[in-house]
Amino acid sequence: MSEVRTFPSIPTKILLPIDFSPSSRAALEMAADLALHFHAELHLLHVIPFFPATTFPDFVPEEQFMQEVRSRTETNLAKCHTVLAGRGIKTTSSIEVGNDVPGSILEVVERENIDLVVISTHGISGWHPLVFGSIAEKVVKLVECPLMLLRSPKPESSATLSSRSLMEWW
Repeated sequence: MSEVRTFPSIPTKILLPIDFSPSSRAALEMAADLALHFHAELHLLHVIPFFPATTFPDFVPEEQFMQEVRSRTETNLAKCHTVLAGRGIKTTSSIEVGNDVPGSILEVVERENIDLVVISTHGISGWHPLVFGSIAEKVVKLVECPLMLLRSPKPESSATLSSRSLMEWW
């Protein structure tokens, strides 16, 4: 029989999946406020989606592309750490690479003993949620610890259908 994990009513370690979109930045503000209020550690997680080499054009070396994305992510996380440290918030972070973004988030919840997840509803996604599903929706359905879901406005879409109508992706 599997052991049931209990969670404290006051969080000690908060996870924020962050993709550096406007909605995840708003979630960062909320998570930072919660961490400050509860004297909790804030763990920032960025998942780099890994696409098979066949999806890259021939002129983009996969290794170079991944290194550039990782470097940009490390720079953005360092900026977050600096600002949060200035507010007196203890932070850690991790970068994961994989096709299953919700699965990566859930693995970090387990590995890091997270007791609260803060996630926003609209981040950066290049795939239609009707086909692949929303990352936040999957995390809400599968995570076992308490979760705060921050509803954010739908981002503007520039994708159009042949009928010239605006394509609704959210």
